[in-house]
Amino acid sequence: MTPTTAIVILNFNGRKFLEQFLPFVTANTCPGAEIVVADNASTDDSIPFLQAHYPGLRIIAMDKNRGFAGGYNEALRQVKSDYYVLLNSDVEVTPGWLQPVIRLMEADPAIGACQPKIRMYADRDSFEYAGAAGGWLDHLGYPFARGRVFDVCERDTGQYDKPEPIFWASGAAMFIRARLYHELRGLEDFFFAHQEEIDLCWRLQLAGYKIYSCPQSVVYHVGGGTLPKGNERKVFLNFRNNLIMMAKCLPPEQWLWKIPLRFLLDSISAWKSLFAGEAVYFWAILEAHLAFFKWLAINRKKSIFPPNRRAPLQGWYSGSVVWQYFVRGKKTFTEIVKSKG
Repeated sequence: MTPTTAIVILNFNGRKFLEQFLPFVTANTCPGAEIVVADNASTDDSIPFLQAHYPGLRIIAMDKNRGFAGGYNEALRQVKSDYYVLLNSDVEVTPGWLQPVIRLMEADPAIGACQPKIRMYADRDSFEYAGAAGGWLDHLGYPFARGRVFDVCERDTGQYDKPEPIFWASGAAMFIRARLYHELRGLEDFFFAHQEEIDLCWRLQLAGYKIYSCPQSVVYHVGGGTLPKGNERKVFLNFRNNLIMMAKCLPPEQWLWKIPLRFLLDSISAWKSLFAGEAVYFWAILEAHLAFFKWLAINRKKSIFPPNRRAPLQGWYSGSVVWQYFVRGKKTFTEIVKSKG
């Protein structure tokens, strides 16, 4: 039987993106796949626009803004399908973007989630920040990707065109088995936004499933549509959620020393920003550290690392991406993962 697929676009005050990019979704979605817009209590005219221009489209209207994590959790409780595609409203999809990913996942039941190749909308030959050709994680919890390390995005010359296991699939265009999404209780509501897809993919791997990149599917992402780069709230959520994710998913004997080291590295970054005149960045990191301690005091037994787990995590870099990038000058994914020093 052909598996069913639901493409769910989470929207918050994104009428301009819906107008610009929804036509690509409707034109390039195979028959039988359902398209759903989940509206996070928008205050613009997103819903009237959809009702006027897409009268047959299913709309899930929520009573308040639950963020990326809570919004998807609430919406997907109401969507029945074999596969979910979590798709940002600012993504341009291309002809045939669905089929390669679904074929890859159908061929291997152990693949729990997958992402397409993600390029920049504004620079269409370059990888996009949020996921590029598949996300990795270093041993101190710093995310990077095939094609993107910190703020350096490579040009796509076909260097990552082979489907490969990765650590995390981007929430900008994440394919996931619906059954697993619900079994693992979806995204972490508390995160609100940022790092929630990495947390979910980590939990999928701990449950015995693989995460994959499928470069035969290509999409173009604008990025920063909700919270722009450098926004205080965005910085706070990224730093807080990353620390919480480590405390949940690492074995206690690891996070008990890795998190203090992260605090040190975060503090260096914060003070550097303060001296550079970016006080907002400094205060956001300080607030994130305080919020982590508050979370830890309430959730001391939140660790989910399975006892006696021995299987290695895919897409896990046992070195330090910070050391390789800032000290050794390695700026690309390939340089870093192949480096032994």
